[in-house]
Amino acid sequence: MIRKAMRPLQKARANELTLSAPTGGWNALNSLESMPPNDAPILTNWVPTPTTCKVRNGYSQYATGLGSQVESVMTFAGTTASKLLAAAGTNIYDVTSGGAVGAPEQSGLSNARWQYVNYANTSGSYIYMVNGADAPRYWNSIAWTNAAITGVTVTDLIHINIHKNRVWFVEKNSLNAWYLATTAIAGAATKFDLTGVVQQGGYLVAMATWTIDAGYGVDDYAVFLTSKGEILVYKGSDPADATTWGLIGDFQVGAPIGRRCFLKYQGDLLIICQDGLYPMSGALQSSRTNPQVALSYKIQYAMSLAVSSYGANFGWEVFQFPKENLLWVNVPISEGNSQQQFVMVTLPNKSWCNFTGWNANCWAIFNDDPYFGGNGFVGKAWNTLADNDTNINTDGLQAFNYFGTEALKRFTMMRPFLLTNGSPAVLGSLNIDFSLADNTSILSFTPTSYATWDSGIWDTSVWGGDLNLSSLWQGAQGIGNTAAIRLKSATQGINLEWTATTVVWESGGIL
Repeated sequence: MIRKAMRPLQKARANELTLSAPTGGWNALNSLESMPPNDAPILTNWVPTPTTCKVRNGYSQYATGLGSQVESVMTFAGTTASKLLAAAGTNIYDVTSGGAVGAPEQSGLSNARWQYVNYANTSGSYIYMVNGADAPRYWNSIAWTNAAITGVTVTDLIHINIHKNRVWFVEKNSLNAWYLATTAIAGAATKFDLTGVVQQGGYLVAMATWTIDAGYGVDDYAVFLTSKGEILVYKGSDPADATTWGLIGDFQVGAPIGRRCFLKYQGDLLIICQDGLYPMSGALQSSRTNPQVALSYKIQYAMSLAVSSYGANFGWEVFQFPKENLLWVNVPISEGNSQQQFVMVTLPNKSWCNFTGWNANCWAIFNDDPYFGGNGFVGKAWNTLADNDTNINTDGLQAFNYFGTEALKRFTMMRPFLLTNGSPAVLGSLNIDFSLADNTSILSFTPTSYATWDSGIWDTSVWGGDLNLSSLWQGAQGIGNTAAIRLKSATQGINLEWTATTVVWESGGIL
């Protein structure tokens, strides 16, 4: 009898691959199967930078005791003085100095949803505001004044803009805009009726000034936006003079979301509408045929879902934080209760993430820092490493990866590379075959012990301040064709950056 020699069993070979952190940012456009490896279907409170993903900074309660939801924070920017105002309930407060607020500067008002501008003429500098229910008013660093405007029902003025040295207003629930004389802050208002020009109906939502170079020098154009997403663009300085004023374009975008739907940004004008977050130049050139011109294109599905679900809620606003190269859309999930921010890192490649934990009704920049209106307080954002003395919680799910082959694999280990100057709570796992389930488990983490003054020994002790690397191996079990790295953290008072992750697996054989 001839016996065949038995082949020795071949041991599975371990493979490993190190992936950089998802610096490509949040992706809510591509399918899970086709997503680029440095993108992430989930990236909450992780800020993508060119080299790492870092935990965002936190906030503190800057001014307290306002009693109601703060629905407007407003900055007065005078020649020699600045001031931060907050509107809550029926009052307006001076919150410049922070702390517990005193008596309101304005009281007995109808609502706290003010639109405002800063304006200066030969008489002084003003913060000028309207809310569609109370008389327009302004403050000139000395006194508050109800604007003495004639010719229009002043309590119907709901939006304000400065264009070619004139104060302009939008009348609520109408197609009427109104303007004052050049350099005037009060007096007779003149109607600019768009009824015969608008083709889609609706009412005026907002007006803005768009500064562009149309080939014959830089000029300011007047932009009027209706509730149907119709944009009328006018060139000129005096609406009463047909030789200097005229319609140069009538365009269509998605319906605007909220009154605070415009933002001047890098020489352009941004619009929040049903199509997403668009630069004015791109929106008009594409005429809704090329969605890739939207700044929000990479998170378009999330943006569309948020607009469909929460578009009627108060609190939508596009906001820029230049000092950190961040721009975000405030998304009011539940008015006055739950908000998040869709955040774009403006440099270098416009990658996205989203922030939770900042329940903000509104935003303003004051002395180069961001402030927001919360429930009875004004918060100062990006000034601490905690959320009002509580943890900052992150969640990141990197794109699923076939690791070079579609064959079945047994994943065994992972090694996150983390930079920190403290002891974060970190949880990690591998999600298998496009599962979005949260299976994270606690990762062991050995922080560096830092020396303190008067006790540490020079040339021996480790001194704090710099970020230190942790790269410990962790068990990560799963069998499948693809895997995705999931990393969550909880930090308070420390920095944490996610640099890369190594994944180890064994390739499956023929069954």
